[in-house]
This record gives sequence, structure tokens and C-alpha cells, in this order.
Amino acid sequence: MKLFYSPGACSLSPHIVSREAGIELALVKVEPTKQTSDGRNFLELNPKGYVPALELDSGEILTEGPVIAQYLADQRPEAGLVPAAGTIERYRLQATLGYINSEIHKSYSPLFNPKVTPETREDRGNYLRKRYALLDKQLEGKPYLFGDQFGVADSYLFTVTNWSRPLNVDLSEFKNIAAFQERVAARPAVKAAMVAEGLIKA
Repeated sequence: MKLFYSPGACSLSPHIVSREAGIELALVKVEPTKQTSDGRNFLELNPKGYVPALELDSGEILTEGPVIAQYLADQRPEAGLVPAAGTIERYRLQATLGYINSEIHKSYSPLFNPKVTPETREDRGNYLRKRYALLDKQLEGKPYLFGDQFGVADSYLFTVTNWSRPLNVDLSEFKNIAAFQERVAARPAVKAAMVAEGLIKA
């Protein structure tokens, strides 16, 4: 399988999941021009134009980070990264993935625009802090979002929250989020993924 990624983008989440699950993926970097490191036009693979995309051995393409992360985790159920399909725990996981996707991930999006106005930056920062408050409370007294077991929602939250520092979103009031970020960053699979993407040094 091949994972199409951009360094530090939301594609880092399924990349982490693959390493946590012990699944070897070929990494294919997507340039801003939409050319890939293996010489293809990314738009022909994924007309949506954004990472991640997962090319299966069959040639089929999966898109959307939360879906790809669940797909990968389901290939290695023994890793415990997702609850079994059809259980109430799986639906709770999907609700959390949806929340991170719509309320956290997408709220950062305008802040990547260098032309963003100070008013929009302040508005998005305030909005994000309101949304993080719920997750900070969910993390109270436990290492990961659903308890002691690291899972796909943790990889997603870690990835998007990493954007707060370069985008100047102040999350200092959320002590549980801060501890969570440090805890996840220390995981060997997370370190390996970040080294592979050139985000940190080995």
C-alpha cells in the first residue's frame, strides 16, 4: 500500500496509525504542485486535491484521513487501535473523529492562509479554545481519549493540535491537552513517523 502525504499535514495521523499497527506503507510525498514523488499527478489519483490518500494493493484509492486510519487499524485488530466494527465503542470513536474533523481540523484551515485577517485569526482562535475545552475535559484523569489504550482518535488529535504552535493558537490553558501532546510525541511509532516526514531529527 502507498500513503500519499505532505509533511506534518493531516496525513501524519494515518501514517502514525500504520506504524503503531506494524503495517509497512510506501510513503509518496505530494508537492504543492500536486506532483508526487513517484512521478504522478496527484489530482488524477484524488480529484479532491488534498492528502491523505491511500492506494491499496488492488489499485483502489481511499481518501479522508479518519477513514484511512480506521481502515489501517482494522487490518491489525490485535493492535487495539479501534474497537470492533458495530460496537457502541466504535460509534463513540467515530463521533470523536467527526468532532475532531469538523470542529478542530477545519477550524485551523483558514489560519494557514498568509492573508488571513487579524479578526479572522482571533475568531478562529476563540472558537478552537471552546472546542478544545471539551477534549481537555475528556482527557482528565486518563492518558488517551478513551482511556489507557492509544488509538486512531489520539493520532488525529495529536496531528492537528501540533498546528497550534506554528499558527499561534494559544492553548496554554489546557493542561490535559498539553500533557497528552507530550505523551503521544514520546511514543516510538510517533517519533518514527515524524522522523520519516522530516519533522524531527532521529
